[in-house]
Amino acid sequence: LHIYFLHAPDFLGYPSGIELARADPDTVRRGLQLKKVGNRLMEVIGGREIHPVNPRVGGFWRAPTRQEILGLAPEVEWALTAAEATCDWVAGFDFPELSVDYEFVALSDPDEYAIIGGRVVSNRGIDIPVDRWPEIFLEEHVEWSNALHARVRGRGSYHVGPLARYNLNYGRLHPRARVAAERAGLAPMVTNPFRSIVVRAVEVVHAAATIIDLLDRYTPPDPPYAEASPRAAVGHGASEAPRGLLYHRYQIDEEGLIRDAVIVPPTSQNQLRIEEDLRTLLPGLLDQEDSQITHRLEQAIRNYDPCISCATHFLDMRLDRR
Repeated sequence: LHIYFLHAPDFLGYPSGIELARADPDTVRRGLQLKKVGNRLMEVIGGREIHPVNPRVGGFWRAPTRQEILGLAPEVEWALTAAEATCDWVAGFDFPELSVDYEFVALSDPDEYAIIGGRVVSNRGIDIPVDRWPEIFLEEHVEWSNALHARVRGRGSYHVGPLARYNLNYGRLHPRARVAAERAGLAPMVTNPFRSIVVRAVEVVHAAATIIDLLDRYTPPDPPYAEASPRAAVGHGASEAPRGLLYHRYQIDEEGLIRDAVIVPPTSQNQLRIEEDLRTLLPGLLDQEDSQITHRLEQAIRNYDPCISCATHFLDMRLDRR
């Protein structure tokens, strides 16, 4: 959805995905069909397409049968081809020149391209288990925003999302995804945030290729979950959402009730970094019309795939040229 409807129109000169669909319906249909395959996977494994109901503490209420899983193969094989075509498509966009010396932060696992677990690492020396997240990272209020801003303690802003995952875990991408990245002209390190749309497409290739590998190896677990008895404890967890690292911390009591919760979403972690990107870009845009400046700054914010409401036309830019 982000690639086709929120970000690609920026590069192609359309005000929205609706106008892009009118001009290039076949391409947009491919994007919708890719989303449909993802929804189908969620439905079979999670019980419904949106906000799945099948997961439970300790596993899943019901494990899909092997026949149900193998039945997904034709759709996922189509999705892999479509993902590679998507990668080729976005690689041809015209990208503004920008290279930023980010501190990239993502999960990392020695055995796979980390999504659902691993250690928290950065390209500037962070390498910690998830339960040490509060020691290294800080969320704080700032005067000009209702959103909390996150920073590395003693250092400053950092960048989470596809660029961070890709740059920190390139060697663990699926071989099909690495081929797609090379064909798209990406080096193993990407520091232009506008090229994040290409990296996202490479990750879709990685996802589809990895799913195909997993389908044939699937054996339904019996039972589909492990029993878990409530006890007082504090737990930390992290996973990679499409827009970046997501950190959770929960304190539960003896009955399993949540007494305290901390959730740090990726947009909150990127908030300070987004503002710094805008400050970097603006001086080079001052010779343009206000509408052009607004468009480029909105595009820079959409590089980070913020929530849907923030990813549309939202920026109130007031420029004093005196």
